[in-house]
Amino acid sequence: MTSWGAWRHWRAMLWIAAGVVAFGFLVALEIAARRYGEPGPITNQVKALFFAAKPGPLYGGLVLMMVVLTWRQRFIAAGAAIGIDSVLLLVRWAAGIEAAEGEFFGTGALWVMLGFAVVAVTRRTGGERALLLKGVGLGLLLVAARKIGDTWLLITSKTRPTVLDQYVAMADHALGNPSWLAGRLVEATDPVSSHVLQLVYGQLAVAAVVVAAYQLRNVAAERRFPKHHLVRTFLVIGLLGPGIYMLFPVVGPVFAYGPGASGTGGVEWAAADLWPHTPLPITAPAPMTYDGITPRNCMPSLHTAWAVAIFIHTRRAPRMLRFAGTFWLVATLAATLGFGYHYGVDLVAGVVFALTIEAALRSFERGWDRRGVQLLVHGTTVFVALLVSYRYLPMRMAGHPEVFGPLLILAMASVILGYVRTTRLWESTLAPAAPQPEPQPEPV
Repeated sequence: MTSWGAWRHWRAMLWIAAGVVAFGFLVALEIAARRYGEPGPITNQVKALFFAAKPGPLYGGLVLMMVVLTWRQRFIAAGAAIGIDSVLLLVRWAAGIEAAEGEFFGTGALWVMLGFAVVAVTRRTGGERALLLKGVGLGLLLVAARKIGDTWLLITSKTRPTVLDQYVAMADHALGNPSWLAGRLVEATDPVSSHVLQLVYGQLAVAAVVVAAYQLRNVAAERRFPKHHLVRTFLVIGLLGPGIYMLFPVVGPVFAYGPGASGTGGVEWAAADLWPHTPLPITAPAPMTYDGITPRNCMPSLHTAWAVAIFIHTRRAPRMLRFAGTFWLVATLAATLGFGYHYGVDLVAGVVFALTIEAALRSFERGWDRRGVQLLVHGTTVFVALLVSYRYLPMRMAGHPEVFGPLLILAMASVILGYVRTTRLWESTLAPAAPQPEPQPEPV
């Protein structure tokens, strides 16, 4: 077997192994969810084939799949999905079947993606089959990630009865309790600010699909995917972040120090009803028991991490997309604080988390070098140091904000500066050399 053949063989084996591990993980999540009386990701995915679903993730996945199609095929796929959903909507209406809030379309998009998977296996060969399967896999991966995320959040609420909000709230004194300030600003400018920020916060996945579709716009013509794009960063952030939720469970200031939100939580579980009007007193923190419904999904802020990823991946896009990426980042930061979903220190950790993952993925794709390793080690060290300081130094941070506040900002800034310098150096080494002028003949 030639070296190229051996490499293709081992690569195929790695993909098979990854598929087996992923399926095993899904089965484990399904079993865990069933233990708590809820359907798991597999059940919810099968249910979406026949019943109304939330259209956002399913049609977002369809858009990502369509990057491998021609324009004619895209129109056919979109028309088929909308047609299937329209027929099913009429059938449900005639049968008197009521869908849950926000669940009315989406089944058609899932059927179309599965249909193209069948087409790839039965009607395509070689590179065409591989490209179409990659497109289908990308779309279905987005859909599965949403289902997995919902199940994982359920698990955090059931397996982590105590939360560490009091520690994080004390550490947040170093930054001046920004969530309290932002909460009052949003309340003072309601309803305009709350409607805009809620739209941005709730439609983060839509923004990501738009940016990813732009990055992958040439896949159909070039017959290959780019080495690095936003979807990879999004998925890795979503894969690693929930694991940290289990190590550092936090529910957020609106739950731990306020009335709760979305019908979960409430003052009966809160340490005190203080957010956002009453300044938080400095008291010794302790783990506190919270309900078995609210996800422990604050540390780090993955909404912040995803918004940072969108911002990074729009820097070389057209002006309108660059503006949108900047707006989405600023609005997401304002929403996470203004709605009381996160503390300020969550956002600091989220920025460091996103930049470290982005640096690791870019290093992996271009080949590891000394600067890439240094940036990964530095980002990881800063992230771990932040979590350790939030857990074991909160009273010192609250008592000396003039020291620890600047230190937190400097630690985050050091990772930002390291990322900017390293990526600029990488780009300069990849830039084509300027053409040298041809030597002129000497005069006789």
